[in-house]
Amino acid sequence: MTLKEDGVFHTHKGGIPHSELIGQPEGSVVRSSGGTQYLAFRHLLQDYTLSMPRGAAVIYPKDSAQIVAMADIFPGARVVEAGVGSGALTCFLLRAVGSEGTVTSYERREDFAEVATKNVEKFYGGPMDQWRLVVGDFVEALDESDVDRIILDMLAPWECVDAAAKALTPGGVICCYVATTTQLSRTVETLREHGSFTEPHAWETLVRDWHVEGLAVRPDHRMVGHTGFLVTARRMADGVTPPPRRRRPAKGAHGEESSSSTR
Repeated sequence: MTLKEDGVFHTHKGGIPHSELIGQPEGSVVRSSGGTQYLAFRHLLQDYTLSMPRGAAVIYPKDSAQIVAMADIFPGARVVEAGVGSGALTCFLLRAVGSEGTVTSYERREDFAEVATKNVEKFYGGPMDQWRLVVGDFVEALDESDVDRIILDMLAPWECVDAAAKALTPGGVICCYVATTTQLSRTVETLREHGSFTEPHAWETLVRDWHVEGLAVRPDHRMVGHTGFLVTARRMADGVTPPPRRRRPAKGAHGEESSSSTR
């Protein structure tokens, strides 16, 4: 919420006048009219992304953190994302690239783009000079080269691999976020077959909280399980052939045709 002199934050245990919060340091305790105490902090980015208005499903903070770390999003990087959704990942990317970097987002649906724009600008307090949002198809609208990182969050990222390869600088990273195992399989195989990328790395992240009370230390009964799969690979130099894979695929891994060919 945005504090106002005459504002009141209403809860089911009473209201809290904004005037009791304005001017107080973060981590202060305030009491509602019903007598309940509350801790007051400014929201973190993870809090904001989980509560923001949604046009499309958001990428959860646990996956955004993995993308920033495993795709090596660094200050000053030139990042392209395809599939802006509701702008959650965009907020993380903008923070990671800093004032010297750039983020270009491509979104097919204009209604999603409008929601994402409002969410990003609300969090950062206005338009961001280092952010450009393009409404259009990634393959058709992509007009950049020497890009450091490309993030694909869409139903069929394999359709964009060739365009991503042309835009990425050698050593650059492509990172794909997909929801199902069939999407995961096709994405990985397309990256392998393209010939411009290193062996893809695929994984998912599961988050489990722990209850800690003295010597009573145990995992919580609930956890944040599967939200999506991530795949990363690095762009090789032009004309370079990747070394042969050391691990041979299991018999039948590629269907009946591959099984019969190895007999």
